[in-house]
Amino acid sequence: MRVVSLARARHRPIERLRGVLAATVVAGVTALGTTHAIGPAAAAPEPASSESIEQQLADLVGAGLRPAPDGRQVQPIVDTGSGSGSSGARSHASQVVGEGPEVSAFLAAFVNGLSHPDAAPPGANRPDCRPSAEHPRPVVLVHGTWLNAYDTFAYLSPRLARAGYCVFTFNFGRAGVFEGGGLGPLLPGRNGVGPMEDSARQLRDYVDTVLAATGAEQVDLVAHSQGGPVSSQYLKFEGGAGKVGKLVSFGGTNHGTSLMGMATLGRLMTNLGLNILGFYRPLIGQANIQQVVGSEFYAHLNRDGDTVPGVEYTAVGTRHDQISNPYEWTFLQPGPDAPVQNITLQDGCEQDMSDHLTLMYSPRVASIALRALDPQASTELTCTFNPWMIGGGGSL
Repeated sequence: MRVVSLARARHRPIERLRGVLAATVVAGVTALGTTHAIGPAAAAPEPASSESIEQQLADLVGAGLRPAPDGRQVQPIVDTGSGSGSSGARSHASQVVGEGPEVSAFLAAFVNGLSHPDAAPPGANRPDCRPSAEHPRPVVLVHGTWLNAYDTFAYLSPRLARAGYCVFTFNFGRAGVFEGGGLGPLLPGRNGVGPMEDSARQLRDYVDTVLAATGAEQVDLVAHSQGGPVSSQYLKFEGGAGKVGKLVSFGGTNHGTSLMGMATLGRLMTNLGLNILGFYRPLIGQANIQQVVGSEFYAHLNRDGDTVPGVEYTAVGTRHDQISNPYEWTFLQPGPDAPVQNITLQDGCEQDMSDHLTLMYSPRVASIALRALDPQASTELTCTFNPWMIGGGGSL
């Protein structure tokens, strides 16, 4: 593993970096005092000089990068931070193989996901599974950003399988550091970093594979975090309508995130001409930048409403979500022939303190998923203590 360092940058880069960051703070304070629209409708003014602040920062990072193994001198990407996948960044999907162990807490799943990044969650991708008359639609699980199929669904997947569903999943949005995926992929199994448009096409191809293998006419989608908007992109623009019966999302970044206000500030400053998001893109990857509130991606995704006809939606948010917030932004507005059920996890169960990651390790979430997929089963909603950031009922 090669660690990116600024130590080799020439001409005393630390002093230059401090100066540039100071200028950024001053500009940010100035921006806070200006009334300006947040979102794609806000036109960014032309930069005041040919060498913008974000370009100076990118130059400093680039100066510290060693050549790639093939001799190429890699340079950071500088752009508006609002792109819709047309910048040349690309990603790919991969199959998951072998079932990992069933666990009840996210931290345990995360550790196993690092050592076995392409493991399938238990109960998933069993080749002999055929949909039953009771559950005729296979369930496709769609993970989120910087995650993989195993560490997202190691708790939910086996419960769906035991309930009689054919469960399938895969890893999508894979991109390396030099492919625009940011620094997250330096750790094994950190997927969902490529352009969400690419990920939606990968989901399209995977669903078609599942339908062909099982003989089913439709699937149901269960999505976490970025998996929500990726699924919606697939439904709206990649032929998913007619192939999906239900979309159940948990902590879905369906309208972007303010990230406790930090992302909102970044969007505001970028729209004012100080390209903060463009600078962070090579560090955190395109999918993260696209999920910032007000991006072109969401303007295009939701321009004709949140839903597509013929699909039943369930959107679940948690009040303790530190990533997808305000958590109400995960909720969807129903459209024609597209019923929506929006659920706050803590309604009727305040002791469930699940955050963004432990959400998928909540017994209440599992019961909500089962009820959403089959309301006729009369699944009783579970209510148990699930602590923030730990999950698993407080144990590992």
